[in-house]
Amino acid sequence: MTTDAPYPIGTPGKPWGSAEIAAWRSRQTVQRSYEVDVRNAVQALSNRFELVQYGHLDHDPARYPLLALRTRPWNDALPIALVTGGVHGYETSGVHGALRFLDQHAAAYAGRCNLIVAPCVSPWAYEVISRWNPHAVDPNRSFREQGRAQEATELMRLLAPVRDRVLVHVDLHETTDTDESEFRPALAARDGVPQQLTEIPDGFYLVADLEDPQVAFQQAMIAAIAKVTHIAPADAKGNIIGSPLLAPGLIAYPIRKLGLCAGMTQARYRTTTEVYPDSPGTTPDLCTEAQAVCVCAALDFALSQTA
Repeated sequence: MTTDAPYPIGTPGKPWGSAEIAAWRSRQTVQRSYEVDVRNAVQALSNRFELVQYGHLDHDPARYPLLALRTRPWNDALPIALVTGGVHGYETSGVHGALRFLDQHAAAYAGRCNLIVAPCVSPWAYEVISRWNPHAVDPNRSFREQGRAQEATELMRLLAPVRDRVLVHVDLHETTDTDESEFRPALAARDGVPQQLTEIPDGFYLVADLEDPQVAFQQAMIAAIAKVTHIAPADAKGNIIGSPLLAPGLIAYPIRKLGLCAGMTQARYRTTTEVYPDSPGTTPDLCTEAQAVCVCAALDFALSQTA
């Protein structure tokens, strides 16, 4: 299904140039504080974890340092678990779910694995509640060689020394009503193509790696999430956002081909979470809790396979 409704920037059928990107960026306004919501929370956790600044956004270096927390003391004999949130800055529960996991659950994994958590990969987009970075680039299509998003390349640089040793990676995302009302129309306008409409799934679901889906791993997370919030059903065609189900609440993408964050390491166990915060059947806090619980379930399963 497509729509011809015009986006307020650009000419239909013509990809954006620098003028259109600048016009789009001028429409983005700060709606919340990265410093208050994320930097302060990360700093508060630095008494329990090692705080790492692995870069900054050139757009405003002082305002947007790129921050991660990792296990202290680090033990090279242990497997590594990676958690990422806020790759799309507008996906709020991913950011706060990563922080909640660190605050409330991470201690249970001391001595069992090394943790690396980057709770807000895209801080500018977090503040303006956007899917893209300041250059109208989607970071979650940029985790590849020659990627165009600094948010992705800096994180890849941080992980480069250990990318072959990561056991499990959970990348925390959301699917929201604004995907259809704002972000897909903007994408179609930017690329000069018709907008493709999909049905927003009402509930939590996971995106596995099509090349190696590790279905039992994914199902363990779905079972844990179902105790917190509801799992997204398939649509009338048996799909979720156009992809067939591998199992209830589970679809798969070719994550490395698409340049998705979940494919940035060699982790055997990797997944992308998606929760629907606009559902009348959940709350923002339940979405955050579901993300944290999902990380725990992922680590529990992965570590049980290495015992």
